[in-house]
Amino acid sequence: MPLKDVVAIFKALADPTRLRISLLLHERELCVCELMFILGMEQSRVSHHMRVLREAGLAEDVRDGRWIIYRVPEEARPLLEGLFAGPLRERIGLSREASGDARQLEACIRENVRGRVCETRPRPEGS
Repeated sequence: MPLKDVVAIFKALADPTRLRISLLLHERELCVCELMFILGMEQSRVSHHMRVLREAGLAEDVRDGRWIIYRVPEEARPLLEGLFAGPLRERIGLSREASGDARQLEACIRENVRGRVCETRPRPEGS
């Protein structure tokens, strides 16, 4: 891997929101509505962060019917598992943001945000 690609990965993860999104996507694939719910952010901000993560090779989007689902690409999984392991994982787990995101992810699943919010939204233009 060229050094510039390694730098792009670290730059992408240096932002707290993108680090949080990467941790969430490492747990499970999520749609924009779910990320908005968990992070408490507007769609435009989530989409900006997703663009940066995709450009760094840390996320990909796949179409699921009418909606776009984000996930960690298979080739990036070992990299993230290595980065999020050991003492760093412990520190991340103890952070207020990571524990809050874990609670919000549970609530997101329990409240079926994808089915409740995404399925009731109007279909985006051009989809």
